Amino acid sequence: MAYKALDSIRRSDIEGLGIPAELAEGLHERLTEIVRTYGPATPDTWRNISKRLLTPDLPFSFHQMMYYGCYRDYGSDPPAWIPDPENAILTNIGQLLERRGKEFLGSKYKDPMSSFSDFQEFSVSNPEVYWKALLDEMSISFSVAPRCILCESPFGESHSSYPGGQWLPGAFVNPARNCLSLNCKRGLDDMVVIWRDEGDDDLPLHRMTLREFCAEVWLVAHAIKTLGLDKGSAIAIDMPMDVNSVVIYLAIVLAGYLVVSIADSFAAVEISTRLKISEAKAIFTQDFIIRGDKSLPLYSRIVEAQSPMAIVIPSRGSSFSMRLRDGDISWHDFLGRVEDLREREFAAVEQSVEAFTNILFSSGTTGEPKAIPWTNATPFKAAADAWCHMDIHKGDIVAWPTNLGWMMGPWLIYASLLNGASMALYNGSPLGSGFAKFVQDAKVTMLGVIPSIVRAWKSTNCTAGCDWSAIRCFGSTGEASNVDEYLWLMGRANYKPVIEICGGTEIGGGFISGSLLQAQSLAAFSTPAMGCRLFILGNNGYPIPENVPGIGELALYPLMFGASNTLLNADHHDVYFKGMPFWKGRVLRRHGDVFERTSRGYYHAHGRADDTMNLGGIKVSSVEIERICNGVDKKVVETAAIGVPSPGGGPEQLVIAVVLKDSDNMKADLNQLKISFNSAVQKKLNPLFRVSRVFPLSSFPRTATNKVMRRVLREQFDQNSRL
Repeated sequence: MAYKALDSIRRSDIEGLGIPAELAEGLHERLTEIVRTYGPATPDTWRNISKRLLTPDLPFSFHQMMYYGCYRDYGSDPPAWIPDPENAILTNIGQLLERRGKEFLGSKYKDPMSSFSDFQEFSVSNPEVYWKALLDEMSISFSVAPRCILCESPFGESHSSYPGGQWLPGAFVNPARNCLSLNCKRGLDDMVVIWRDEGDDDLPLHRMTLREFCAEVWLVAHAIKTLGLDKGSAIAIDMPMDVNSVVIYLAIVLAGYLVVSIADSFAAVEISTRLKISEAKAIFTQDFIIRGDKSLPLYSRIVEAQSPMAIVIPSRGSSFSMRLRDGDISWHDFLGRVEDLREREFAAVEQSVEAFTNILFSSGTTGEPKAIPWTNATPFKAAADAWCHMDIHKGDIVAWPTNLGWMMGPWLIYASLLNGASMALYNGSPLGSGFAKFVQDAKVTMLGVIPSIVRAWKSTNCTAGCDWSAIRCFGSTGEASNVDEYLWLMGRANYKPVIEICGGTEIGGGFISGSLLQAQSLAAFSTPAMGCRLFILGNNGYPIPENVPGIGELALYPLMFGASNTLLNADHHDVYFKGMPFWKGRVLRRHGDVFERTSRGYYHAHGRADDTMNLGGIKVSSVEIERICNGVDKKVVETAAIGVPSPGGGPEQLVIAVVLKDSDNMKADLNQLKISFNSAVQKKLNPLFRVSRVFPLSSFPRTATNKVMRRVLREQFDQNSRL
């Protein structure tokens, strides 16, 4: 759609959007004043329009008229949010640089905004100084201090045990104890968790102080010790992310055991796979998951998965009358074992910084999910990203609809509690007006999203009437975002910035992000994450010059704090380093996404370069989906699962390319096949996945070694869709 330049817009154009005449006249007068002062097409024009003219109750079409009218001739990456120098100084990084900028950068230091890029480079070039400063800023305490921050691998050695360096060697620490400790960021009466159950949307919020929260975590840790498990045993959690699951998570870590994260949406076969890989000795779960007026069974899935001993928690409102397997324990009986220890502090089990604290799963290019262990260092990477890029600090209230089965669940715990902020948890669906009201009532200051959630909010307008003015910034991760949807999102909170962040389970956070000290463009990243260096590989497989525009597969500098150095069920070197190019004597780390660096210095994500796709923020292997779809119908010879971009941008859609038996080609009912594929994938893999199209072919393009060329399939599908 073509939009008029701002100085060409008339009152009648505004009225044509359904805005009453009197209001339209007032808007036009203010627009005219802004254009007269700042011109019709500058970033300052947009900043003043977004702050002084646009409100959430105005039609979104008017917001679009203003944004696209202002930037109609700007080109790529127009800034949707521009930092204010006075506010930039008040951010975590701003305060640090004001105190120590000249110490870090010498005479190059000017002010937090103009020196931010230099400081990002400093964080990579001087990891010893940078990470010492960050750990001090977050008040991280060790029972045994590290000998140094980083012991680098032998220079140029590509298959070392630590190609990414050995971080915090010799240190002993417990991340959960750090979450519960008193320090300059919080006192015992400070709120650490705020929550509400779906359906109770007009009732007061539940709140828990640090004093109360510690008592709950200690009690569960005492109870876990009564299970008699060996030191370091793995204990799974398959629950919605609510106050109970957060307490359990921290209790497991506090007691020196290893959390196994399993998403509560998984089918029994996927639960079983993860329990076997991790060798979990026990599992915490619920009887049912309550969503609206639906009661979804969870414990029965655990039983079907042949889980080890289960501790079963009643869902809200449940009388818990179900019969448990022999050896399983009700939550009431489990806590009853240690009732006499209530409010008695549990002595944290301090372990080597390299000890595993959490096993999470991320799909690779084989049918079995990669089992990725987080060490005791990884939580500090998660918290550092939040401190640096989302500016989370004491007094903040952080909400991010997620689950402990995905990395953003543990990330949220550490990002909030290690930075002295409060977690805001909504026990229910985040897609409706109940969640929107919760954000308002809890006075959330940092709201995390994935694009599919924003799309649902926009399509239903379920945020209408809610006051989100407390929000200071949004965070977004998981999948590619869409400009219009995120323009709409910013407009709900008076144009607060969206900080895009992309990372991975194996990194414990992000490698590329936005910053409150830089102008932010919609659906774009403005900087490598602090402590990270990025490379875009050219067609020859080697990095193109840094800071030069280009597009290609992304590679990472290997020295990344908190990143994985082992996998439980795969060769870590083969997955992340084998066959990768060197840069200044160091082998680069594979990530697998295709990225573009634009002429204005922003980055755009273009999906996976390998056979993995991203569906609704969940990375899944094509092979996993194909294994299920191949057995759906006798007509099917073979299938290939590909992720294709949504029209107009946004997350990938799942398309199944299919080769049918010759005799069935002409009479195939593709719609029925799509229904069958959907049913099988949702039942056996994940109920959140949805097949959008079935694409029939006589054969698949293959390499000389008979590997399906999914990139060529995507091109064929794109060409077919245009016909």
